[in-house]
Amino acid sequence: MSLMARLAAFCLFAVAIAVPPAIGAELLDAKPRIAVVSAFPPEWVALQADLTESAEHTINGRKFITGKLGGKDVVLFLSGVSMVNAAMTTQSALDRFTVTSVIFSGIAGGVDPALGIGDVVVADQWGQYLEAIFARETADGYQIPPFLPKDQFEGHGMIVPRSVSVARKGGEAEETRFWFPSDPALLDAARKVAAKLDLEDCAPENKCLSRPPKIVVGGNGVSGQAFVDNAEFREYVLKTFGAKVLDMESAAVAHVTYANGVPFLAVRSLSDLAGGGEGANEMATFMALASKNSASVVKALLAEMP
Repeated sequence: MSLMARLAAFCLFAVAIAVPPAIGAELLDAKPRIAVVSAFPPEWVALQADLTESAEHTINGRKFITGKLGGKDVVLFLSGVSMVNAAMTTQSALDRFTVTSVIFSGIAGGVDPALGIGDVVVADQWGQYLEAIFARETADGYQIPPFLPKDQFEGHGMIVPRSVSVARKGGEAEETRFWFPSDPALLDAARKVAAKLDLEDCAPENKCLSRPPKIVVGGNGVSGQAFVDNAEFREYVLKTFGAKVLDMESAAVAHVTYANGVPFLAVRSLSDLAGGGEGANEMATFMALASKNSASVVKALLAEMP
């Protein structure tokens, strides 16, 4: 072999070593499991209390715990607060585990005035209500750019909601939608739980609710990037979206599961009233109680699932 040929062969070998072949992510666990996702540590801790056969895995610094809960094989993980964290961790779980359905356990802000702190809402569908156009202020009011289609919802000042585009597993083209549905079979299981489960009404530090909390199955939920503690905006969300609750993760997880063709349900317990209560926001007071109620519903739901 000539000197030039030997040099060329060496260069090709060096490149092959320096650039490893691209491979897909490997499954960390092949057993079919229900993914149970929490946003905050209190729900995560409450759910782990009854977990058996546990094993830990780590993806991008995030801990995922497999085991059995309510007689079902599960993988538990924290989504992290925010829409981006929730979407990222959910997709990681779908990529690295064999996930048959996704259940979100968390707290939320109440929007419907018929609901109170401690109540648990299992919504029919979830929308990303802060996906929006910030409209231009004109002499005739706020105007969106003429090249953008007007969506179905009225804006709140300059904030004009818009639907999102999503590509779905098995779909032929991107579709535009606002609402992402909860799974009908999981909703049916939630209704059975609601008919027989009693919720806690006192926080660990003995701050008790004025009435027993209840489980409500149905209605709309919305999620976005902002923590809401504003009475006027809460009224807008109720009027515009017919929402019972709002949070910062559920619709993102609903979006990801819809795109992947995986059944989804979110269980949200009210820790505050999103600015609708008297005095200061009560999340810090009732977060532990709301988290415990949400986790209780999830555990009963797992036991109810076939």
